[in-house]
Amino acid sequence: MTVGKIARRTFLIGSAAIAGGLAVGYYLYRRPYDNPLLRDAKAGEGVFNPYVKIGPDNRIVIIVPRSEMGQGVQTTLAALVAEELDVPLKGVEIEHGPASWAYYNEAVLADGGPFAKFDTGFVAETARDVIGAAGKILGFQVTGGSSSAVDAFTKMREAGALARTLLLESASGMLGHPAQALKTVDGRIVSPDGSSLPYGAVAEKAAKLPLPAHVELKKHTEWRYLGKPQDRTDIPAKVTGKAQFGIDIDLPGMVYATVRMNPHLGGAMKSFDASDAMKMRGVESVASIGNGVAVIADNSWRAFKAADAVKIEWAPAGYPKSTDEMFAAIAKRAGYGEGFAFRNDGDVRELFKAARPEDVIEAEYRAPFLAHACMEPMNATAQWKDGRLDIWAPTQVPTLVQSLAASEFGIRAQDVNLHVTFLGGGFGRRLETDYALYAMRVAKFAGGRPVKVTWTREEDMQHDAYRPAAIGRFRGIVQKGGLPVALDANIAAPSVMKSITGRAWTSLPFAGPDKTIAEGSFDQPYDISNYRVCGAAVDLSVPVSFWRSVGNSYNGFFHETFLDELAHKSGIDPVEMRLKLMAKWPAAIKVVEEAARMSGWG
Repeated sequence: MTVGKIARRTFLIGSAAIAGGLAVGYYLYRRPYDNPLLRDAKAGEGVFNPYVKIGPDNRIVIIVPRSEMGQGVQTTLAALVAEELDVPLKGVEIEHGPASWAYYNEAVLADGGPFAKFDTGFVAETARDVIGAAGKILGFQVTGGSSSAVDAFTKMREAGALARTLLLESASGMLGHPAQALKTVDGRIVSPDGSSLPYGAVAEKAAKLPLPAHVELKKHTEWRYLGKPQDRTDIPAKVTGKAQFGIDIDLPGMVYATVRMNPHLGGAMKSFDASDAMKMRGVESVASIGNGVAVIADNSWRAFKAADAVKIEWAPAGYPKSTDEMFAAIAKRAGYGEGFAFRNDGDVRELFKAARPEDVIEAEYRAPFLAHACMEPMNATAQWKDGRLDIWAPTQVPTLVQSLAASEFGIRAQDVNLHVTFLGGGFGRRLETDYALYAMRVAKFAGGRPVKVTWTREEDMQHDAYRPAAIGRFRGIVQKGGLPVALDANIAAPSVMKSITGRAWTSLPFAGPDKTIAEGSFDQPYDISNYRVCGAAVDLSVPVSFWRSVGNSYNGFFHETFLDELAHKSGIDPVEMRLKLMAKWPAAIKVVEEAARMSGWG
C-alpha cells in the first residue's frame, strides 16, 4: 500500500474509533486473523499461511477461498500462489478451504460508495479505502462483485512468496549454502553444486521459522503463469463427472427433502394438511419450516410429488398484485430530480426551462424483474448430530452461512463444518442464504441423518431474490449536427442494498444512497457540461438482490440507448459522438474503438 492509503486509513478508521463508530479501530484492521489451516494440520505438514500447506510427500495444496461457479477463479487465484511459490500449476492440489474470516474480501465492498470507477479524487479514494477496510473488520468471505482477482492479486502472491522464502531459509542448512545462493525450480530447492531437495523435505521446519519482515515479489517480466493462457484446473473433473456440485452430494444413510414456500413472497403460512402426502410411498414426514413446509422422503422425486399433495392455506403478500400495479408504483418515483443525485454537473434544471421544444428529446425505458435462473437449482445438504452441524452447500458466502447456522442451532461457529461445493451458476443468487437455512431446519427432523434438500425448478423461479424492475426517464438537449448540451435522467427501482440488509445477508442496517439503482448511468465516462443522473428507491417489498452486473444490467440499456437517440436526433454517427464525449478518458476511447472494429461498424 502507498503511504497515502495507509495515512487515510489510519486517520479515518482511528477517528471513527474515537467517535465510537468502529470500536475496533485501526488496530483490528491491521491485525491478521488466525490461520484456520492450523486446526487440522497433519503430522509432518508445513502450514505456512491460510493459503499454502505442503506435506512431507511434497503434496502442495493451495487454498482458493472463493467459490468456483464457472468463472475460473480456482485457476486464476491458484496461479497467483503458484507463480511466487515456483511450482507448476498442474502440480498442485486446489481446495476451497474452510469458512474463515482470514479469507475476508476487501475489494468487494471498496467500490460500494456513490462514486464512478474513473473518479480518483481524494473523497472517492478515501471512501474506497475506508469501506474496503470494513470488509476485513466484518470478516466478509464472499465471492461477488467481480472482485476475487482484484482482492487476491497481492495477498495471494505474497502468500506464495512468503512460503518460498521460508523454504529457502530452511533448506540452506541441509544443503550447506546460504539461502541467497539457492534457487527454486518446480517445487525443488537447488544448490549451486546441483544438489536439491523437494519442498516437502523441509516444509514442516520451514513453516515454523520466524516470518521475514519483507518478501520480494517477482517482476512481471519473470512471470511464467500470470498474464498467460492457462488450462482451467477444474475442467478435467467437470468433463469426467468427478466434480462435486451441491446437488451431487451422496452420503451414507442420507434422506431427501424438498420445500414448499408461500408463493406470495414474504407472506406467512396459515395452516397445512399433509394427510394425503403422508400416505404416499417413501414419505417419512412433513414439517413446518416457518413460511412453508418440508417433505422428507427416501428420494427426491417422491418428496417432490408428496409436496404437491400437501394442502396449504397461504397468507397474502404486502406488495401490489400485478406487474402493472408494480410499475405504477415505480413510475411515481421516476420524476426528474427525484431521489439522490449521483451526478449533477452544470445547471440542468435551468437549461431545460430555457430550451426550445424542438431541441429537447425524451424517452422512457422499462426493465422487468428477473430471476437468476441458475442451471443448478437451489439445494443444500445438512446433518445435525451430536451437537455438531455439517453443511454441504454451493454458496458464495461461507462465513455468513456458518454464522447463520450457529445462530439457528445456538452453537459455536467452530461447531459448524461447512463444505463448499462447486456452484452450478451463482450470478449473485447464492449470495443469499435461504436454501442453506431451510436445509438446516429440515436437518432437525432427520434424526441425525444427512438430508439433501433440493428445490424444484418451479420453486426456484418463484422464490428468487430478483433483479429489480426499473424505470428510466431520460431527456436531453441537442441541436442539429452538435453534441448533447444537457442530459437529465432519473432511474427508479427497488433498492438491492435495503432489501439484502433486511434479510439474513447481514445484520447491519443500510443507510444512504444505493449506488446499484443508478450504476451504469451516472458513472459513464462522458463529458456533457450539464449532466444530472438521479436514483430513486422504491419500496415494493419484493425481495431483490445482486444480479450479474447489478444496476448496469438495466442502466447500460437505458443510458446507451438514449445516447443513440441523441445521436440520431443530431445526425451524428453514434460511435463518433461517443469518442468526442470521451476525450478525457483514453481507456474508454480504446474500448469503443475496439468494439467498433470487432463489430465491423459502418
